[in-house]
Amino acid sequence: MRLLSAVCFLLLAGLTGASAHPVLMISIDGLRAKDVTDAKARGMTLPTFQAMMADGTWAEGVRDMLPSVTYPNHTTLVTGVAPALHGIATNPTFDPTGKNMEGWYWYASDVKVPTLFDAVKAKGGTSAALGWPVTVGNPSITDNIPEYWRTNTPDDLKLRKALSTPGLIDRISARAGVTLADINGGTRENDVAKGKFLAALIAADHPLFTTVHLTSLDETEHEFGPGSPEANANLEELDGIVGSLIAAARAAAPDVVVVLVSDHGFAPVSKAVNLVPAFVEAGLVTLTNGKVTAWQAMPWYAAGSSLIVLAHPEDAALKAKVRALLDRLAADPANGIARVIGRDQIAAMGGARDADFWVDYAPGFMAGKALSGPLVTASSNKGTHGYFPDWDAMRSTFVMVGPGVPKGRDLGEIDMRDIAPTAAKIMDVSLPTATGKPLF
Repeated sequence: MRLLSAVCFLLLAGLTGASAHPVLMISIDGLRAKDVTDAKARGMTLPTFQAMMADGTWAEGVRDMLPSVTYPNHTTLVTGVAPALHGIATNPTFDPTGKNMEGWYWYASDVKVPTLFDAVKAKGGTSAALGWPVTVGNPSITDNIPEYWRTNTPDDLKLRKALSTPGLIDRISARAGVTLADINGGTRENDVAKGKFLAALIAADHPLFTTVHLTSLDETEHEFGPGSPEANANLEELDGIVGSLIAAARAAAPDVVVVLVSDHGFAPVSKAVNLVPAFVEAGLVTLTNGKVTAWQAMPWYAAGSSLIVLAHPEDAALKAKVRALLDRLAADPANGIARVIGRDQIAAMGGARDADFWVDYAPGFMAGKALSGPLVTASSNKGTHGYFPDWDAMRSTFVMVGPGVPKGRDLGEIDMRDIAPTAAKIMDVSLPTATGKPLF
């Protein structure tokens, strides 16, 4: 079987061109750029990441998209375009009355442009995705275990297996010695199991393009704060997981190019700004028995920022009323609102076209979800993200190593949209809809 896999990979290399190299894209959710580039100064030992920088190319920081949250940015990482074009506005879908029960943008059908998975399939290659956001139902992914949950009960395992490539979980679990339950979740133990599972998958199937989403650091930073002892220990463990994945990938394909990425940075937080009560007081939202039953304008949660959607954006009087409310709230620094922008500025920043206004919160503040009560309350999180991408604290990570990658090169700050075209060039596949450009 190993010989057959190797033969298939050599045939694939012929199909995709002599210059093509397989790519392994490893995303560590919430990995701040400086935690990698300044690891020693921050008291961390990260031998895998440091070796990648010495042997490859890295960025001092990646300027991510608006908003700096997981799903829009992971979609940019595989499309090379901003949310305004790919259609993934933030993490949860807009659901003002709660009928979707906090559903997220899980489904590949919501992505409006081609992805690297599509480009690889069009060239006759194979791909694998373990926990990659917005991949449910993506027909281009050969081996797919999408990120998905609903009730956080055991039934979620049945649902996730049903949404995955048939037979994949059982086949690779037998090789890896880990189960779907082991890789399902956001703990450090789950990420260790993901590493074992993906290493076995790469060895078995030799995909041209492989992606994995490791989520434990994000969970730890939310709970304990970025730069906390808990977060640093988590990152040191992830460094070891990445080292194991690189070894497995190189054993399967010595010419593999590995790219370490993240979706956003992180910042400490202590207060939550609950906009909905102010909208209720202004007559823009109607609550009945504690639930939203009608709305003219509604905040849409994005952690460090909030999108504001108007039921009738063509209504000039409504728009003026909402703008006046937001300006009044922003005028008081105690309310934690850094700035408010409208459609023109949102478009210039590549944000979702659904929003009529966008609220960015000040350092230490984040969006709250309360429908009633005080405007500002204590936050349940000690760290978050989702702020406007021009804040340095939101800078994400990029390190790439492998054949054809310049050695020891510091790219300075880069645009996240340039990562997908770079990966496409390395794999010798076409991604013409990307607005970014290859980095080298």
